[in-house]
Amino acid sequence: MRIPLFHSWRSLLLVFLVAGTLSSWIGCKSHGTSPIIDPAPGGDITGKARVWLTMGDRSKLLNRETDLPISATGSTGFPVITIDTSARFQVMEGFGAALTGSSAYLLHQKMGAASRADLLKTLFDTVNGIGISYLRLTIGASDFSLSDFSYDDLAPGQTDFTLQHFSLGKDTNDVVPMLKEILQISPKISLLGSPWSPPAWMKTGGSMKGGKLRTDCYDVYAAYFAKYIQDMQARGITIAAITPQNEPLYSTAGYPCMDMQAADELTFIKNSLGPKFRTAGIRTKILIYDHNWDNTSYANSILNDATAASFIAGSAFHAYAGDVSAMSTVHDAHPEKGLWFTEISGGSWATDFASNLLWYMNNIFIGTALNWSKSALLWNLVLDQNHGPTNNGCTNCRGVVTLNTASGQITQNEEYYAAGHFSKFIRPGAARISLTFTQTLTEVSAAAFQNTSGEKVLVVCNNSSAYKSFNVVQGTRNFTCSVPGKSVITVTW
Repeated sequence: MRIPLFHSWRSLLLVFLVAGTLSSWIGCKSHGTSPIIDPAPGGDITGKARVWLTMGDRSKLLNRETDLPISATGSTGFPVITIDTSARFQVMEGFGAALTGSSAYLLHQKMGAASRADLLKTLFDTVNGIGISYLRLTIGASDFSLSDFSYDDLAPGQTDFTLQHFSLGKDTNDVVPMLKEILQISPKISLLGSPWSPPAWMKTGGSMKGGKLRTDCYDVYAAYFAKYIQDMQARGITIAAITPQNEPLYSTAGYPCMDMQAADELTFIKNSLGPKFRTAGIRTKILIYDHNWDNTSYANSILNDATAASFIAGSAFHAYAGDVSAMSTVHDAHPEKGLWFTEISGGSWATDFASNLLWYMNNIFIGTALNWSKSALLWNLVLDQNHGPTNNGCTNCRGVVTLNTASGQITQNEEYYAAGHFSKFIRPGAARISLTFTQTLTEVSAAAFQNTSGEKVLVVCNNSSAYKSFNVVQGTRNFTCSVPGKSVITVTW
């Protein structure tokens, strides 16, 4: 719906106040629900801010809106969001998801070359897509692989302490080819590798399910990580970081898993993995924990050991239990170390688009950034219409996109749009910058960043059902806008 352009902002405000509908109508001046408001009175327009909008009712999905005019700072009477580029916090490394074995299989085996190329652009290109900049890989099998496997599988009772039988094996079927295609679009993408289990022969119990890493296999398992990184590098694939164990406190799954308590991970890194990387000249980061927000003592206890900490870049977290503030708890104890958020999945248990969009913003994207995370990664990049293929794991998880293998149709899920509001605009190397807003601006969450190009990025999530109007002030310039209820905007300038 269109409303007339009032020459006096005060007269317009008076009309709405009298009608009692200010919160319902602000932002509708130009077209429909566009978050646009005139600049402050008397301000000379000095530039324009670009806006992308996703609404909880799906009527707009990462939609490019009319640019906002930027003017000299003036007063509008709206609550103020203040951006300060001089106050800088963590440097961002990227946003994305996991290229699991299942995701790679669907891309490689269930799509034609042309349709796959289009989808990969939609996922990884910054112009024609959402510019995913960080991927998690599974080192060997996970609960989203076609089968159980490691890179050194042997018959029961056999061992291979020299890793003569090491091979990337099944990862060369789909994961490696898909990574090479992705690298053609995004050559600087960051890759994180996480194992669900070592080879069975390295474990107590001799199975990829459950058990612990045998103490006599600490060194050979460290060499296993080194060979994985080196073999990937030989294929032109750089592994930026690894975690020693995915979800080390969950070892009773029906898929590959392992118990690795904090003391075990500390010893493994301190005496085997760290020294092995150092002597081999491997610069891949080591991230610890890689499990839920409900435990901070695991990471802190390892980082309290100075020798172990010397090999560690920081800690990784998942969101299936606990609260995002746990990341700040670890940051406060060890501010010299980084934090990464590495896994969360949506699924058919949560089908309301608006609720999912807002939850992802408040907890995973805005939430983790405000709690010092350098990344925010979702779980499966692609799943099929049956929530798979799965390997004895979650049977109702949702991918960032869904590929219907019968029709070929691609569905971009709420995860796609939530990630896109960050990944498309906040590029690797961006710094989170100071953002404060007045207490009268309620039911809103927001975070601000500055890219290495100097461009500023503001993401605002409106959790209320009504429009939220505010004035953004950065230095001597400002712009004013509104966010529709249950919606998210990204603004760049």
